[in-house]
Amino acid sequence: MTALNSRDTRTSRPATPEPPADGERVPRHIMSFSSRLSRWDLKVSPYLYISPFFILFVIVGLFPIAYTAVISFQEWDLVRNTGTFVGLDQYIWILTQEQFWVALRNTFSIFILSSVPQLVLAIFIAAMLDRNIRAKTFWRMSVLLPFVMAPVAVALIFSNLFGDNHGLVNTFLTNIGLPAIGWHKDPFWSHIAIATMVNFRWTGYNALILLAAMQAVPREYYEAATVDGANAFRQFWSITLPSLRATLIFVIITSTIGGLQIFDEPRMYDQNGNGGADQQWLTITLYLYKIGWGEFNFGRAAALAWILFLIILAIGLINLTITRRLVRDDGGRGVVRKRRSARKGAQL
Repeated sequence: MTALNSRDTRTSRPATPEPPADGERVPRHIMSFSSRLSRWDLKVSPYLYISPFFILFVIVGLFPIAYTAVISFQEWDLVRNTGTFVGLDQYIWILTQEQFWVALRNTFSIFILSSVPQLVLAIFIAAMLDRNIRAKTFWRMSVLLPFVMAPVAVALIFSNLFGDNHGLVNTFLTNIGLPAIGWHKDPFWSHIAIATMVNFRWTGYNALILLAAMQAVPREYYEAATVDGANAFRQFWSITLPSLRATLIFVIITSTIGGLQIFDEPRMYDQNGNGGADQQWLTITLYLYKIGWGEFNFGRAAALAWILFLIILAIGLINLTITRRLVRDDGGRGVVRKRRSARKGAQL
């Protein structure tokens, strides 16, 4: 009897594990290979999808930046393609040059004359395009046409438009009895001309970005504000502008980077492309180009590039702080209050 029981025990099949109850975690030793592969796919696949961008950014972006930093501390030999470590000598040489401070002043002057009017005009155009007007698609596509034009073509057209002797603007001024303006001689007016080129090309682009953000604002907010008695300006100030906070930060930062790196417009403003006879519109990027490809001193050019990078970083952080303080994200709470007051008015 005992032998029979032992034989039955040997020949009996192992019991099949019961399926886990709802919400119970499956033990790792029971999970099949396909289930494990599915879990790994959910965890790893998002990183694999975005990895090509970061790999290319490391190769094309971070590596040149780091290599430029290495060159900025060296006296680079173009023949042997090697350098001699000189420490901070290249940075000291750049900061002690009068041309650097002239270029820095011109860059900030053109940046302010272009970025501030550009932002104001972009917000105004976006607000007009956000209204119920006829042929909205036509007008929205029209504001993007200047951005499609090549920068060199825009610079050539406006350089002739603001010509000192035979320019269209001076011809018009002399015809109405006003004196001609030295667009290529006076530093201020040359900055105005170059800033006009920048505004012409980039205002429509920024306006479409702001328009896309305005389109994302729920229309119920405006309906509640209208019931509450708010006019169009009050709705724009209390609803639209606070809702554009993130987009405004993006537009301001990109405008800052582009304004401080301006190159095409001042380069093509005259035939020589040297920033004027007296460096009236010499910018930092023009000065960098002159040192790098005019004097073939890549060590000093790399040092100037890093100085420009630090300036852009500092100005960007300042703009970010100011924008966050001026444009507070309390539009949603204000709209909720307006909607509650509108409901109370409807109930009465």
